[in-house]
Amino acid sequence: MTVTVAVGNPHAPESTALLQASHALMLSLFDAEACHFLSIDALCVPEITFFEGRIDGVTRGCCAIARKDGYGEIKSMFVDPTCRGAGLADAMLEAIFAVAREEGIPILRLETGTLLTAAHKLYQRHGFTFCGPFGDYTDHPDSLFMEKTMT
Repeated sequence: MTVTVAVGNPHAPESTALLQASHALMLSLFDAEACHFLSIDALCVPEITFFEGRIDGVTRGCCAIARKDGYGEIKSMFVDPTCRGAGLADAMLEAIFAVAREEGIPILRLETGTLLTAAHKLYQRHGFTFCGPFGDYTDHPDSLFMEKTMT
């Protein structure tokens, strides 16, 4: 099994399907006001780099880094449930870390849902710690916030 990550296109059929599955999952778990995912079109702006994670050449995951004022935000991290445990999320995070290091982004932040314990463990394994709301986010009982200093 070969895991690769490359810059991709949110409008590619495989990526669109993954994003739609992610959005549907979030809306099934959380109230709409607690869902902070970006639309597919919103992922297609110069401030965002979108990645496709592939297993044996087939797109099975996606993620993005959004450049903000003084930090980067991880968005749209999702792996096909049938492919979890294959190291794809780890590889996608490493791609984001490479961009942050290359561009001198000092800190990465993210918002995630309280019920997504596998995601919490993934991020903690990669050095993220819990923090308070940032940017335009406000406290919400369904949201957790995490950050990692890129030193």
